Amino acid sequence: MKSIFSAVKLTVLCLVFFSVLYPLAVTGIAYWAPQQGKGEQIKREGRLLGFKRVGQSFQEDRYFWGRPSAVQYNAAGSGGSNKGPTNPAYLAEVQARIDSFQAHHPYLSTSQIPAEMVTASGSGLDPHISPQSALVQLQRVAAARGIPEPQLRALIEAHTQAPFLAWLGPSCVHVLELNLALDELAAK
Repeated sequence: MKSIFSAVKLTVLCLVFFSVLYPLAVTGIAYWAPQQGKGEQIKREGRLLGFKRVGQSFQEDRYFWGRPSAVQYNAAGSGGSNKGPTNPAYLAEVQARIDSFQAHHPYLSTSQIPAEMVTASGSGLDPHISPQSALVQLQRVAAARGIPEPQLRALIEAHTQAPFLAWLGPSCVHVLELNLALDELAAK
């Protein structure tokens, strides 16, 4: 009987702590964090366009595309596909992405397509691509927008972020920020 009473006390204590006190503490910390815990928002003229840490889907030829997402860029349920590299369904999905990418980039051979453009990231929310992935899309975007390729190349270079501390990790390009700069360039 004594051990049951101890177990009930521990259960009640855990319920109060984990369902009341801990959520209140996290909410309080988020309130004092930048953006009150709403994430780093990207706004233009008062309109919310996206978030700094969450990728978005761009499918039009006039925009640079990001990595595919196994969760359709839904930040409420991030995650990969959980299919192994020999899974027939996964291989068919990747082949469909390769076919689609080549249909929009007929100047590329299959071996020239960066793997990140046809495979989803682990979180499914990656907002970045490599500079190489942006450069392989340059010809398509230039043709769709009527912008000279050297001008687009300079835009990509201007939006390429160096590795953390200049050596930790690869260089990357934030797709939403690049596309917003592209829209601004086209509006001029």
